[in-house]
Amino acid sequence: MFQILDIIGVFVFTISGVLSGLNKKLDAFGVFIIAFVTALGGGTLRDILIGKTPVGWMEDLTYLYIIVLAYFITIFFKRHLEKLRISLFLFDSIGLGVFTIIGIEKGIEFGLHPIICIALGTITASFGGVIRDILCNEIPVIFRKEIYATVCIFGGIMFFVLQKINLNHDILYLITSLFMISFRLLAVKYKWYLPSLYQKV
Repeated sequence: MFQILDIIGVFVFTISGVLSGLNKKLDAFGVFIIAFVTALGGGTLRDILIGKTPVGWMEDLTYLYIIVLAYFITIFFKRHLEKLRISLFLFDSIGLGVFTIIGIEKGIEFGLHPIICIALGTITASFGGVIRDILCNEIPVIFRKEIYATVCIFGGIMFFVLQKINLNHDILYLITSLFMISFRLLAVKYKWYLPSLYQKV
């Protein structure tokens, strides 16, 4: 299940990156670069922080194959994606839930404290999107009032709570990922936002 989640995460974040690049009307190479950093940026930063080098995608070319495949599939079917913004949001939400679990598991493998594991999960899930948004000249979602990284934190807490009751790992991954994806979708649908600290003078 862990390997499946990893593949799904890379695939859907690649699609998210391609859609962002298409929205910005970038050329083919530009769209590919945006897709690449969206899919692997968070995991790369995580691996550097925990001292795992070379980072994962440099040791396993499967990640690059998945990115290329997702890139061409998205380009080929772009005309069938009638509402790119909705598609981008959906795939971004799926990637968020999946990559949080992957980051948490990496922290557990290195014997780190649960709080640090949750931080690694949040970095894995969020920072590919941060790099994507910066390159696309957007304020990253994580820095806006929209609930984004908060979903990862709540999902990470839920992961460790459920782990205490000795759930099967595959079920634990599935439940936690679905919780984060659903939380993100509901937060946007019902306009749940973090309070803004901005005050008019």
